Amino acid sequence: FNLMVIISRLANMMQQPFTGSLIDTAPTTDTLQFVENQYRVIIGASTLGTILGILLLPTFIALFSRAIIHLSNTDGSIPLLVKKGLSVEYFKRMLKHLHLPKFTYLKGISIKDIPIKLFIINMLITSIYTIGVLSALYASLIAPERASTAIMASGLINGIATILLVIFIDPKVSVLADNVVNKRGSYISLKAISIMMVASRLLGTLLAQVFFIPGAKYVA
Repeated sequence: FNLMVIISRLANMMQQPFTGSLIDTAPTTDTLQFVENQYRVIIGASTLGTILGILLLPTFIALFSRAIIHLSNTDGSIPLLVKKGLSVEYFKRMLKHLHLPKFTYLKGISIKDIPIKLFIINMLITSIYTIGVLSALYASLIAPERASTAIMASGLINGIATILLVIFIDPKVSVLADNVVNKRGSYISLKAISIMMVASRLLGTLLAQVFFIPGAKYVA
């Protein structure tokens, strides 16, 4: 999980120079509207990326569970695990595990099984994380005399969103998973919270479109 988080954070950091260059190369006339349109497309791409993630979730679970077994066999060596995963033999095995989600997964789940408060919190945190960098960059256009300060605020915004995830979301999910494994909780509840996580994340990227400009004005 930590490895996946590091890759995710690194990808987000790699995005920053490219999104920043859109401001540097923006036309001098109607700059705000031009950059807003560009950034809204990027936010829309995060929504499409989330949908793709949802479709690949069963595949990822299958691959991740097998990767954990191989990791234990390599005495916890990530480089050896990556080396195995990149081989032709293991790549062919990976292709066999590609499959789409099935509606049967939703069997037995009702609305009352979904924690509404957690749903809303995760949606809000996702929306903040989605626009953290973009709103800070856009704020540098709104307040050009404080451009550097606005841009540097992106790290603070994303840091706060990460802390909120660690405080409100991660402990709840991990405790529930432990309860199911130790037969103290319902597997239906675990399925419901997984549905809640992906659905709230998807809605969070849509909510980011609403928060984008107000967030930039707040930073400015």
